[in-house]
Amino acid sequence: MNYRVLIYILGWVMNFQAMFLLLPSLVALVYKESTGWYFLATAVVTGLIGIGLTAKKPKKNQFHAREGFVLVAVSWILISLISAIPLCVSGEIPHYIDALFEMVSGYTTTGASILTSVEDLPKCINFWRCFSNWIGGMGVIVFILMILPLTGSNANMHLMRAESPGPSFGKLVPKLKKSAMLLYYMYIGLTFIQILLLLFGGLDFFEALCVSTATAGTGGFGIRNDGFSGYSSYVQIVVTVFMFLFGVNFKFYFLFIMRKFKEAFWMEEVRWYAIIYSVATILIAMDIFHLMGGIGESLKHSAFQVATVMTTTGFSTTDFNQWPIFSQVILVLLMCVGACAGSTGGGMKVSRLIIYIKSAQKEMASLLHPNSIKKIKMDGKVIDHETIRSANIYLIIYILLVGVSILLVSLNGFDLVTTVTSVIATFNNIGPGLGVVGPMGNYSTLSVLSKIVLIFDMLVGRLEIFPIIILFIRDTWKR
Repeated sequence: MNYRVLIYILGWVMNFQAMFLLLPSLVALVYKESTGWYFLATAVVTGLIGIGLTAKKPKKNQFHAREGFVLVAVSWILISLISAIPLCVSGEIPHYIDALFEMVSGYTTTGASILTSVEDLPKCINFWRCFSNWIGGMGVIVFILMILPLTGSNANMHLMRAESPGPSFGKLVPKLKKSAMLLYYMYIGLTFIQILLLLFGGLDFFEALCVSTATAGTGGFGIRNDGFSGYSSYVQIVVTVFMFLFGVNFKFYFLFIMRKFKEAFWMEEVRWYAIIYSVATILIAMDIFHLMGGIGESLKHSAFQVATVMTTTGFSTTDFNQWPIFSQVILVLLMCVGACAGSTGGGMKVSRLIIYIKSAQKEMASLLHPNSIKKIKMDGKVIDHETIRSANIYLIIYILLVGVSILLVSLNGFDLVTTVTSVIATFNNIGPGLGVVGPMGNYSTLSVLSKIVLIFDMLVGRLEIFPIIILFIRDTWKR
């Protein structure tokens, strides 16, 4: 382990974190809120520490996959710990574990909240919550790589691989820094378009900004107590469309911009993502038709909830706790499926689901024809053994961690539905589950132990398990 490089890059993470903390300070200045001083003080202290850690660049800059995983995991933990400080010190969220839960939920784009009345919060805190969704959506390290050359191309690849969601990551262009820039250009562009459309729909700039940043990161933090039920149908439809768009693999947009339309539309994962979304929307719309009183309302609410669950955003226009069991089961299954790899969405990812289905088909074919040789392909390309093995290991650890988490959270004494869906919703970075933690509830009544378990689950889910688990392996820390 190259500790000097690790500390050096963590110093840059703190420098950028200090700059991020200045943004809510500016919002507080505009709206004349005293809470902004807490953000400013935290920014100054964080920046001074960061400057001290980056004052001297290490001579030996060896950087391998091990350092990449550790750095990404520690960076996400560090920014969450720092971000929770102004929320706690200001007294808006008095208990630090609650403040930490809120910020981990923000950065991991989960959207699970312990707050009972977000409308009572200062605007600078609501902005900070939504902005954390936006930063976490594309990734903290990806943002830094876009601006700074850290330790070389190999190091950058290890960092991108550790932070980017999905079973594998491919560069859009040969230079990784340019890939990071292209990702953020597309990300910013889509966010800007949504802001304009929401302004056109009658929202003021602050609310349009908060809603758009939370949607872009598929994070789901809202600034209204009633979620999205109080917004106009126009706003709900715009948010539905953009939730779906941010759940698409960003490679699709790159190919589209490069006018490689055929290659873009033949991306197998994107096709299956659209098919699963469409089928689930139609099935739920049919199931809730008698509750909504019209095909238009049924389709609108169904499309919104399928988008918010499948992309792991976490918004809600209605209390789907009251929907028929058939619709609830579909939503729970979609929680596990998630969005596309290379998107801002969470969950297991559609690409992994495709790999598992094709692996099962290959195994069945091998039983019938033992001497046959069949390769698993996606988009016409053979999937290498390492990717398949990694996907299988991911599933095994996923099931084990979910099982242990459910067991620990069950100590709360809540009903089975609340216990199971609270873990699934946080592990897959969705936010609302069912029961007590449903769309009209929150996580405030859970015990400290349960909140710590779910904080761990949110981090593990967003970073695709391996970076966090590696922290607990002794060999990781050997020099």
